[in-house]
Formats: sequence, C-alpha cells, structure tokens
Amino acid sequence: MSTRPTMTIPTPPPARPSAPVTRSEGPGAAPDLEELERFRLAALNMMEDAAEARRRLEQANQDLARAVADNSRLVAAIEQGWDAVVITDTDANIEYVNSTFERVTGYSRKELIGKNPRILQSGKQDPGFYREMWDHLANGLPFFGRMVNKRKDGQLFIEDAAISPVKDAEGRIVNYVGVKRDITERLRMEEQLAHSQKMETVGRLAGGVAHDFNNMLGVILGNAELLKENLHVESPLHEEVDAIIGAARRSSDITRQLLAFARRQLVQPKILDLNEAVEGCLKLLGRLIGENVDLVWLPAAEPCRVKIDPVQIDQILTNLCVNARDAIHDVGTITIETSRTTCSRTVCSLHEGCVPGEYVVLSVSDTGEGMSSEVIAHAFEPFFSTKPVGEGTGLGLATVHGIVTQNGGFVVAESPPGSGAVFRVHLPAQERPENEPGQTAPVKEPVGGGQTVMIVEDEALLLKLGATMLRSLGYRVIAAEGPEAAIERMKAEPGKIDLLLTDVVMSGMNGRELAARIRADQPDIRVLYMSGYTADFIASRGVLEKDLHFISKPFNRHDLAVHIQRCLNSEASPGHADS
Repeated sequence: MSTRPTMTIPTPPPARPSAPVTRSEGPGAAPDLEELERFRLAALNMMEDAAEARRRLEQANQDLARAVADNSRLVAAIEQGWDAVVITDTDANIEYVNSTFERVTGYSRKELIGKNPRILQSGKQDPGFYREMWDHLANGLPFFGRMVNKRKDGQLFIEDAAISPVKDAEGRIVNYVGVKRDITERLRMEEQLAHSQKMETVGRLAGGVAHDFNNMLGVILGNAELLKENLHVESPLHEEVDAIIGAARRSSDITRQLLAFARRQLVQPKILDLNEAVEGCLKLLGRLIGENVDLVWLPAAEPCRVKIDPVQIDQILTNLCVNARDAIHDVGTITIETSRTTCSRTVCSLHEGCVPGEYVVLSVSDTGEGMSSEVIAHAFEPFFSTKPVGEGTGLGLATVHGIVTQNGGFVVAESPPGSGAVFRVHLPAQERPENEPGQTAPVKEPVGGGQTVMIVEDEALLLKLGATMLRSLGYRVIAAEGPEAAIERMKAEPGKIDLLLTDVVMSGMNGRELAARIRADQPDIRVLYMSGYTADFIASRGVLEKDLHFISKPFNRHDLAVHIQRCLNSEASPGHADS
C-alpha cells in the first residue's frame, strides 16, 4: 500500500515591523516572490503526482477485481463443467479435483486429495498403455487416450482423457492436469443405434425373402393339396404328397418366424390375461420339452393383462421353452412365472420405443448350463446360434425379440454364473379387460353360391392356383395378372363383382390403390387382401387396420373359403380402403 506524499514548505523570512510588506521594486522584495513561485510550482507538481498515484491505485484495484472475477469464473467453469478435471503434482499425487470428477468416480474430494489416480484403474489397460502415457508427459507432451476405469462402487466406465504437463516460467514441469469425459452412456446409445439399424436392415431383408418364399410355398402347398384331393383313395402316391405338404408347412413356419423377427407378421392384438394364456399353453409345452425336464408354473396372484395377439404368446413361450430345453443336457427344470413391475424412465431409456409405466413380466428360467456375456450380447440376433450346424435356425430368440418389440415391450436375458439362464419379457400392462366377440372358423369348409370374385395376382402360377381354388369352391372367377389388367377386365366384364381378392404388393399399383380405383365404379364391392407379408398401408407395425380383411400367404383352400365367406358376410365399408 503506497503512502501519501509529504510536502516541505520553506519558511518565509520574518517580517520587519518597521517596514510593512508592500509591492516594491526595491532590492529586498525580489527574493520573496521567487521563493513563493517555487513554492507554487512545487505544490502543483506534488498535486499532479498525487493525482497520478491515485489513478494508478484505482487502475490496480480495477485490474485486481477483474483478475479475481476472471479467476472466479474460471473456477466456476471448471467446477460446473461437464468434464472431469484433476490436477496432480509431479509425483502424480492428486491436488485438486472438480465436482464432476467426484460425481463420475463416486469418490469425494476429501478421499482423493493426496491419492494417486491409479486407485481408478480397472485392469483393462495393459502396462504398455501407461508406459506410453508417462513417456509423453515426461517429455513435456500431452497424452490423449481412451480409458476403462473403475468407480468407487466397482462399476466400470469409459472415458476419453487429455492429460497435459503444466510448466512454470522457467519451463519446468510443476503439475499435470487431466481433463476427462465419461462417454459410457454415449457409447451405449451408439451401440444401441447400430444394433437397431442392423436389425432393421436384416429385418427388411428377411421380410422380402419371406414374401418371395411364401409365394413359391403357396404354389407348392396349394397344388399338392389339389393333387391329393384328386388321388384315388388307394393310390400309393398319398405318402409322397403328404411329405410334400408337410415340408411346405414346415417351411411356412420358418417364414413366419422371419416375419415375426422383421415385425411384418400380421397380428390382431386383443387384451388378454397372460396368466390364462400361459395356462392354455402348458399342456403343449409339456409335450414339447419332454419327460426329463420338469415344467414349473408360478402365476402372479393378480391379473396380468396385456394387449397382444394370442398367437404371439404361443410363439414367445414355444421359442423360450425350446431354447431352455436345449440348454439342459440331462435332467432339469424350466420355470415359467408372471409378475408386474414399474419401469422408470431410466430403465426405459435402455430399450428403444419403451415408455415408463406399468409392465407385465413373463419370465422363463432354466437350470441349464447358462450363457456367457458374449453369447448374451448376440442372443437376439437373427441366425445366431450356439448349437451345432443343422440343429437350429438361429431364429428363435430373434423371433421373441421381434414380437416383443412389435408390442411395445422389451426382453432381457440374464445368466448368473452356474445358475442357468432367465429371459424376462416385459409387455405394457393393460388395466381393463376388452370385450371383443371372437370369430371362430367353421368346422366345415364353406362354399360359394355363384358370386363373382375377381382375383388379382402378378405371379402367374399363384394366379392360376387361386383361380382353380375359387372355381372349386363354387365362385365365378375373373382372373387378372396385375392391377392394370384388373381395371381392363372390370371394364370389359358386365355385371357386378361381389369380391376383389387382390395381392398387396404389386408393380405399378398396390392392392389398396387398386381397391380404391375399382370402388369408384363398384362402391359395394368387398375386398380381401392377400400377401406374403404386411405393408404399412395395410398394417401399421404389423397391426391390421380395423375392418380390413387379410389372408396371409401361403394359404390352403379351406383358409381361403373361410376368409371369403367372412368378408362377404361383413358389413360394407365402401370408403375405408380409400382413406
């Protein structure tokens, strides 16, 4: 702190009483004026020096205030920033950590000061990683790297780190500063996105393959059934024809699994009690898993209502129980259990498309050999299998995943070491039962009464087969190979067309667009769509739109007869297909 400058005032000469001081030009007056002038000038200089000193002091105070403010902002930025910051001395003893470092690692500042950062090491980096890091720092160079470290609670996390030496004015290293960012969640989300994109790509491929495959299966299955009907009762070819039909149906089951995985399986969901649905499957599941495996059923005490197609419950249970059975090499137990749980926003953030709320949980556990973490990571991928070649399609768990995702849920696989495996299917809970009249197929095959049916199919073999089936059922048939031909035939054929049986996916115009064109001339026509897989303009996420009639390929004559009769007997909805 500077002191106030002092001012020395010269002592004026004593006044002479006998001669009062007056302005005079005598020799005695000149020295007095000069002294006073020097005094005045000295006083002015000192006043200017004092003013300059005050200005310098004020500037210094302002600079100090700015420096304190800048330092406060810097400290606040470091403390409140998203990145973790740690400062050590040259022996790597921690001198400072910010609050983010505390939050990420789980250690308090008090626990960290004076400690070496090696307390965070997870063992996932080899010694060479740290040698390279210290080689850079010792030579005054920054180090950039990705580390897998361990929190205080033992949980691993991944961080990107930038560590730099801090030098004094003479260029000597006096500290090291590390700036780190926890990227664990980001990597998890990137992995989830990549997995979702991969599944979507494979799903589109699987859906396309299933569509084409179903068309060919329809030709094989339909013609084989027609051939069987025309065989003599004692013909030796019955066995061969039955083998063809059986193989075609088994192939159709595989395509259904592909469609379920691809989320293009046609579904008609309804609210049901999962406890009752599982009860209805137990007998079949018991036969499926064999006598060496015990099946234990533990239903929840309260109702477990979910909205799902009942057929999909069968598919989920069948695939999970077969998977569990194959994991048990001798004798063991499979346990099916239902329960209810609440899923938080944090839990749902781990599963795409899920929303927080109440869920019903269907658990299938086994006492088999269990799964490694590597197997669990790939368990739901299509065509992934740990079974020997020829003993599995690798579609079972992928099918379960596709079905559950299609219904707004998620599935989790766990396998504690030496304790078998458990799969937990989570489906959104429904609070109220749904009263929907069920439609059951008649036992006898319904036949037509001469009504006119136009069949539109751009696959010539399927068109011929479909027309043959329709004629054998008693319908008048107009066959058109594609949508343009259908419009021309409609113009050329006089009279009313009672029903349009059209493929969904065709070149030039899809089935729904064709139905709209034909309804413009014949508003009362009924429409029955057919396809090897569903399309978005027929079903959203595979869920059939209300009042739309659909039959999945491949189908036999009985299925076709039932769907046609149901469509003809339904109430007309002329504008529905145009919407």
